[in-house]
Amino acid sequence: MVKKEMIAMLLAGGQGSRLGVLTAKVAKPAVSFGGKYRIIDFPLSNCINSGVDTVGVLTQYQPLRLNTHIGIGIPWDLDRNIGGVTVLPPYEKSGNSEWYTGTANAIYQNLDYMEGFHPDYVLILSGDHIYKMDYEVMLQFHKKNGSECTIAVMPVPMEEAKRFGIMITDENKKITDFEEKPKEPRSNLASMGIYIFNWNTLKEALIAKANQPHLDFGRHVIPYCHEKGAPMYAYEFNGYWKDVGTLQSYWEANMELIDIVPEFNMYEEYWKIYTKSEILPPQYLAPGSAVERSIIGEGAEIYGAVYNSVVGCGVTVGKGCVVRDSIVMNNTEIGDGCELYKSIVAENVRIGQRVKLGVGEETFNNTAPHIYNSGLVTVGEKSVLPDDVSVGRNSVIYGITGREDYPDGYLVPGSTLMKAGDEE
Repeated sequence: MVKKEMIAMLLAGGQGSRLGVLTAKVAKPAVSFGGKYRIIDFPLSNCINSGVDTVGVLTQYQPLRLNTHIGIGIPWDLDRNIGGVTVLPPYEKSGNSEWYTGTANAIYQNLDYMEGFHPDYVLILSGDHIYKMDYEVMLQFHKKNGSECTIAVMPVPMEEAKRFGIMITDENKKITDFEEKPKEPRSNLASMGIYIFNWNTLKEALIAKANQPHLDFGRHVIPYCHEKGAPMYAYEFNGYWKDVGTLQSYWEANMELIDIVPEFNMYEEYWKIYTKSEILPPQYLAPGSAVERSIIGEGAEIYGAVYNSVVGCGVTVGKGCVVRDSIVMNNTEIGDGCELYKSIVAENVRIGQRVKLGVGEETFNNTAPHIYNSGLVTVGEKSVLPDDVSVGRNSVIYGITGREDYPDGYLVPGSTLMKAGDEE
């Protein structure tokens, strides 16, 4: 096997349960984002733009769409004879079959894959963040400081620091201590879950801690390296970075793409975001339609009005519709005369005629208020909504629904409508 200086291991097995029905049948990194992309496109594009041409993608939860999307890596120029992209699901070993039980356990189970490239360095990434980062610059920082483990950090407001793994550093950014979700933070440098390890350091730590249940980087591997006295540094990142792990943050990140001057610019020539694209016709805007401050995917047909929204590929918006402040994912059909406000509609949904989403007062969701909040209506993939119904805010719909599921044609705010056989 040819030697590689640095390979990447991309953790893409997460269920993303805080995205509710959006991840009922699909892994979080495969969720649509920004009209034509999927969340995993961003770290994959960062890899190839940074010159990292060997990427192991560790999948577990509902991997089918993720595997289909990645394929052999052609869109990211990762279809290489040597290296390229490799999907690494859990597999049965002699004598036992084992799921990935933690972030570091997933890496540990693929030691043989990494060993095959004799790397000097291993880059650990998460598959569910939206950002652009040049990993080559981080590697140069790692080398220059003689670091054995470099952790990408970003400054967060001090009052939010208790939600993160926090690094305490000296004036040279050498890590002197760290705290996992501290009650009284001593620093505001939050770990981004992006690490560069010397290969030998990583291998030693994984083998030493292999028997830990739910083997994790923050709780086990990094403390081990710190206790061994390995030099560890914090690489400070000040660009755009968003964890789209909640419906609110996912909706906000999409809405930020359509700001007049977007904080996250997907149109830069020198740092392209690559994705697997279907061969689709151009968008069609019918006479009398209106589109303002929106992203419209290829193959979409707009007969109504779309304001401040992100509309995916192959979507149909019927006559007399008004779609506002919403995300509509690929291949969804919206009938005539509908009104959508602050809604997230997943892929392949069929919405009847004269349907209203996002009406009424904001109230807590009756089954999962920690997920379905911030006034959004969420519709899971392949759901069907009948004609002439209204759906209140903070409601969630999943499955093929009929008129009988909407008392008096109205699903009150905070409702949960899940049809039999459709689990969250």
